[in-house]
Amino acid sequence: MSSLIGKRALVTGGSRGIGAAIARRLAAEGADVAIAYEQSAAAAQVIVEELQQAGRRAVAIQMDAASPDSIQQAVDRAAAELGGLDILVNNAGIMRAGPPETMSLKDIDDTLAVNIRAVLLASQAALAYLPSGGRIISIGSNLAEQVPTAGLSLYSMSKAALIGWTKGLARDLGPRGITVNVVHPGSTETDMNPVDGPTAEGQLSRMAIKAYGRAEDVAALVAFVAGDEARSINGSGLTIDGGANA
Repeated sequence: MSSLIGKRALVTGGSRGIGAAIARRLAAEGADVAIAYEQSAAAAQVIVEELQQAGRRAVAIQMDAASPDSIQQAVDRAAAELGGLDILVNNAGIMRAGPPETMSLKDIDDTLAVNIRAVLLASQAALAYLPSGGRIISIGSNLAEQVPTAGLSLYSMSKAALIGWTKGLARDLGPRGITVNVVHPGSTETDMNPVDGPTAEGQLSRMAIKAYGRAEDVAALVAFVAGDEARSINGSGLTIDGGANA
């Protein structure tokens, strides 16, 4: 696995779950990786040391996805530490679920700030560094395309917004040779969504393949989209959800 040798990547929300798996896979493919984290400094450092021991340049960078200044500083530092930037993976996200009438203004503002605004600002900041052949990959959700149960309207709206952003930005950046795509995971086994969790039975009932996906599966798809063989995949939403949305 060496399709990303010489590439430099920033993965937001990279200290755990899907983000950590993406960081590991990009490094396994040859990329140097900056991991942006909010609070999990120790977990991020463990991954950084793992990647360094494998021969990759790696750095952990604290970033508050709700802070425009923090996002700009994280992108600038990633580029400085790695000597440039070729790949941006917008993975950081939050979920606020519940009946719409119970959603507080803070719930709404936090969701919009982290799930939408942070993606826009990180992408904007990365454009100062991304060359032709650069990649912007955002992590969405299969709930952007179908909403199978109540209580998900705010979260689903925030992830659906990434579809429009991705399509528009792909048009804007295509002439520069930069592709923009969104990967939509479905039920994926992480500490935030365990296979033995209280909602697992309902999630599995909607899937054609009755098994949670693995974070490594999502990471493999992201690594492919980041590579040269995906040069013609642009403005696309790629769903990896065991057929839940089939």
